[in-house]
Amino acid sequence: MIPTRRHSLLHPRPPLVAALLLLILGFAGVLAYQAQRAAREHRATAERALNDYAAFVAWGFARHASEYLGSAAFTTLKHTVGEPEKAAEPLALLAGEEDSTMASCGCPIIPVAHYVFRLTVGTGELRFQGKIPPRPVWAELVRTVTAHAHTGYDPHRAFAIVDGIGGEGQTLLVYTLRRDAEGTPISVDGFVTDWRTLAPLFRKVIERERLLPPSLTRGLVADSFFAVRVSNAAGREVYRSPMQYPMQFAASDTLLGPFSGLKAEVILRPSAARQLVIGGLPRSRLPLLLGLLLLTAGVVAATLVQFRREAQFARMRADWVSSVSHELRTPLAQIRMFAETLLLRRTRSEGERQRSLEIIDQEARRLTHLVENVLHFSRTGRGAHRIAPQPVELATQVEDVVDAFAPLARSRRTDLRVDLQPGVVVPVDAGAFRQMLLNLLDNAVKYGPVNQTIVVRTRMDAACVRVEVDDQGPGIPAGERTRVWQPFRRLERDADSATGGSGIGLSVVRELAMLHGGRTWVEDAPGGGARIVVELPGAGHDAPVSEPQEVAV
Repeated sequence: MIPTRRHSLLHPRPPLVAALLLLILGFAGVLAYQAQRAAREHRATAERALNDYAAFVAWGFARHASEYLGSAAFTTLKHTVGEPEKAAEPLALLAGEEDSTMASCGCPIIPVAHYVFRLTVGTGELRFQGKIPPRPVWAELVRTVTAHAHTGYDPHRAFAIVDGIGGEGQTLLVYTLRRDAEGTPISVDGFVTDWRTLAPLFRKVIERERLLPPSLTRGLVADSFFAVRVSNAAGREVYRSPMQYPMQFAASDTLLGPFSGLKAEVILRPSAARQLVIGGLPRSRLPLLLGLLLLTAGVVAATLVQFRREAQFARMRADWVSSVSHELRTPLAQIRMFAETLLLRRTRSEGERQRSLEIIDQEARRLTHLVENVLHFSRTGRGAHRIAPQPVELATQVEDVVDAFAPLARSRRTDLRVDLQPGVVVPVDAGAFRQMLLNLLDNAVKYGPVNQTIVVRTRMDAACVRVEVDDQGPGIPAGERTRVWQPFRRLERDADSATGGSGIGLSVVRELAMLHGGRTWVEDAPGGGARIVVELPGAGHDAPVSEPQEVAV
């Protein structure tokens, strides 16, 4: 039991190895998933940080913009309302003012693009200064201001705003209630301008206020980090910064006070993530992880395929050892049996004695042939096979081999016939050529029928010579004519047959032919069966004999 256990430990069973490899692949998949999950969480954290920065900038911009707009609206009302004769000069100045700062005091203002008005409470008198609007707008102005003063005006604030007047959709109305000493409203004073006149104030907020910590901006201008868009309650865009970026990291906030109807939206520049987040926005590792996972899967698959091939080769080697052992045992048993017959003098006549000697010689030849085959195959596999080709007369070599094989052929009641072209000289290693032809004859005898005729033929073809061996067996299917040259390979129809063989005969033939610079292939024999062809180069007629030349693999 101990040797069996040791063998199982040295050669683990395929299912166990396959299970371990698949387990490794599963672990690799879990690690890849965990790595991708960590990378995704890292990126999500960085994106949340950038969105938080966007929210922080939006919050700061909304607060500062509310202060700027409130101060500008208060200053503008202060210098445009009052007695018309006192307001005429400042109004004319403001109506043509392109800057958002009053020159006399440096205070922020809202340039009046249209007109200043006063609506007297009680009398309904409406007075204008600047661009007097059309008559239909007067009634709308009175209705709008009256309704808003009753419902939307906050007495704790100095002014109020109304979005849109006159049907233009882009106007802004700013007004205040003047009261007497007792707090009773006596007039509504205000002005109408365009939303676009607020743009200089929004730009000043971006340029002057530190909406991001200086440690992050490092002296760079603010609009290189973010873009700003401001829209009113109706959704109309009031302001848009010159630089705009994709809506990847964005946040919004509403302004305070009378301008609470405005919404500021901040969009961060995606490439600014390097300055705002340590290490920047991490790139996706999914392609790399998928590549590594696929590589691991490929390695595991290749290992499984290689292990399967190794298992097949191990099984074929085991079958080959069993087959060779059987092939060797049969002639050894015959030699021993007839040798004992002779030693014990059990032969009854001189003829029986001679027949026993012939069988011993025949089986010894067969045994020698098998051993030589195994030796050639072993040397070829180790790359240690060397040959020494020298020019020989081919017909003589073929006849010698056929005569030596004749006793083995007679045991299968097989006739050997030769058809040789005389005078052909080819450089070959005599021992290697003998082994090739013996293997071809042995193969033809084994897989051909009893009482067949095997033909050995030689033919010149240009500077090459072809050695052909035809049998009368079932032939070799076209789809399997390449596989038969591989070691340990048998045809599917012969897999379960009782025909013995080492499985290396044709493999040795091909390897020895390649050492001579030749090639081998299979054809259909003219009379049925298979024709094995060995083509050797350097053939000629009556070539001079040269010194042997050693050729190594």
